Amino acid sequence: MIQVADRLHTVEEYYFSKKLREVNLLKANGKPIINLGIGSPDLQPPTKVITAIANSFQDATAHKYQSYQGLPELREAITGFYRDQFSVHVSAMTEVLPLMGSKEGIMHISMAFLNEGDEVLIPNPGYPTYASVTKLLGAKPVFYDLEENKGWLPNLKELEKSDLSKVKIMWLNYPHMPTGTKATEQLFEDVVAFALKHDILIVNDNPYSFILNDTPRSILSVRKAKEVCLELNSLSKTFNMAGWRVGMVLGSATHIQAIIKVKSNMDSGMFYGIQKGAIEALKCSSMWYKSLNSVYEQRRKLVWKLADALNCTYNKEASGLFVWAKLPPHFKSEEFIDVLLKENHIFIAPGTIFGTQGEGYVRFSLCASTEDLEEALARI
Repeated sequence: MIQVADRLHTVEEYYFSKKLREVNLLKANGKPIINLGIGSPDLQPPTKVITAIANSFQDATAHKYQSYQGLPELREAITGFYRDQFSVHVSAMTEVLPLMGSKEGIMHISMAFLNEGDEVLIPNPGYPTYASVTKLLGAKPVFYDLEENKGWLPNLKELEKSDLSKVKIMWLNYPHMPTGTKATEQLFEDVVAFALKHDILIVNDNPYSFILNDTPRSILSVRKAKEVCLELNSLSKTFNMAGWRVGMVLGSATHIQAIIKVKSNMDSGMFYGIQKGAIEALKCSSMWYKSLNSVYEQRRKLVWKLADALNCTYNKEASGLFVWAKLPPHFKSEEFIDVLLKENHIFIAPGTIFGTQGEGYVRFSLCASTEDLEEALARI
């Protein structure tokens, strides 16, 4: 029998990949499952985005291989988006790289900069893919704890007490998933100073900036950030285009060129029509964001009621596509969500999938209709 690579023994199948099989089996057996576990937007993209991809099919170059760096007009749209939304100025020629989803970028960046044995600072709680990609490449995850009583922000002074000599990358994710914590300008300034001092590449994963957040921020707006920072972003949440797989990474020309070396050996360019749709999305007016958030505001109020009914507590100042809620004392996250699934046919995510600091918490998704949320509340 052919043996799998040793690296596969360092990771497990993604939690939602496994858990959704269980959820789908329950559905197949007639159970009326309400899924509040996944952050997959159920709303439609902007109409002009759909029109753009439909109109693109007849273009002469639509079905050919595309540039590894994306259409020039897509890169221009990304730079315009960052200029208008974040007051960040980057070169469309050298400092932007479109991606097939920002999740792809996590692997590409890691492959471009990590050697075996390098260390990577990873938030706990945080997105599980940061750690799994690090392990797949033979590097070492070093978790830095985020705590509710410290605002779910990194304690950089505490980190400086540890040996940082082998740390190559630090993953940052603000607005934070799963807690919804927003970054302050001071945090980003402190992180950039920390990175300059210790020669660490900071990667801010920033796909939630426009969901229920009045103060979108980019770490690249900080002075000297380009020297030590990259930023990932995505159209998945902001424009309801999760299945389209459109993301981007921005940073210095030197860093972007290193990522292109990896990416150009792994795909043959993004489909032309998807790029044309992405261009239109990035040009949306402020009315798009207001309309989108009005829906999520209504849903979030219902989720808050659901959390109240379950005796959970939460922060009403948090942003993003989820409600991060603390369970009553003595409850374990995975036991709690399994009982809820079995008895009420409601699926929510246990905090433990985001790290040990997630024990005692659960995450509710806002990617469900008001009808489903009202039904979930009625069941509780």
